[in-house]
Amino acid sequence: MKEQLAEIRTQALAAVEAAGDSAALDALRVKYLGKKGELTAVLKQMGRLSPEERPVIGQLANEVRASLEQAIQQQSEKLERAALEARLKLEAVDVTIPGKAPVLGHKHPMYEALDEIKDIFVGMGFTVLDGPEIELAEYNFDKLNAEEGHPSRDWSDTFYFDTDSRVMLRSQTSPMQVRAMETMDLPIRIIAPGRVYRKDEVDATHSPMFHQVEGMVIDKGVTMADLKGTLNLVMEKLYGKGTVTRFRPHHFPFTEPSCEMDIQCHKCHGKGCPTCKGEGWIEVLGAGMIHPHVLEMAGIDPDVYSGWAFGMGLERMAMGRFKISDLRLIFENDVRFLEQF
Repeated sequence: MKEQLAEIRTQALAAVEAAGDSAALDALRVKYLGKKGELTAVLKQMGRLSPEERPVIGQLANEVRASLEQAIQQQSEKLERAALEARLKLEAVDVTIPGKAPVLGHKHPMYEALDEIKDIFVGMGFTVLDGPEIELAEYNFDKLNAEEGHPSRDWSDTFYFDTDSRVMLRSQTSPMQVRAMETMDLPIRIIAPGRVYRKDEVDATHSPMFHQVEGMVIDKGVTMADLKGTLNLVMEKLYGKGTVTRFRPHHFPFTEPSCEMDIQCHKCHGKGCPTCKGEGWIEVLGAGMIHPHVLEMAGIDPDVYSGWAFGMGLERMAMGRFKISDLRLIFENDVRFLEQF
């Protein structure tokens, strides 16, 4: 049995020293020191030894076990150091290589246009308001004089949440004008920018989700001339001196009289192209004098106060401001497009 233990010691120590990784080393530990290992198998034969031989063989077996455990521990530490050195070498950073500068983004062109619009109106004494995108029909339609049966209330135009058509994604930011009339002291000068939603995506100037900037002034002696003068000034500040605009008669339930305002197409300068659908003009907003009935519903005496309101499409304003040919480019998040601004 002494010879068996000596042979196990010699073979095991040589195998441990040659182990190239932790998996191989663990396999050797099981092979020699496990419950079914070679050393354990030898120890199970000690019952056949004489009483005089047992202490001698037991001591020798313990020495073999101790030497194997020590060798395994030393080889494990050696393998760990080698693995760490290899990892450090692999992950070494060459500080002499030039670094990569991080690419910084910038403000989206649409929000550049919005900030400019805000600055213009705030400079003229307007307050910027924000409001809910999920709106009630009471504010989105009823108090804006859009009665039942009006085309804008149809399910083909508006995203409703309920079968009674009373809760919806707002189709305009005009509800903030009503809320302002109900809560703010007169006179009122506000703009209300924000996202709005309509089932509309037929061409390069439409999208089912877009942004509006609506504005309103209510005071004594306000006229249509004030509206036109203010909007012309805004367009000149946005697009430069001499910007060509036109006002066309229109109808909106919220205003009377009403109009639409166009700017000359930035792409073709009035000649006609796909961007302006061959008309030479791009509609940017609807406007008009606030309907007396709307003032009355908000508790404002139309015999004392008058006002005007407008609603402009922010994307279309950005299109003109940055000479963008297709509104859909604004929503696609194509870096090749955004990097141009």
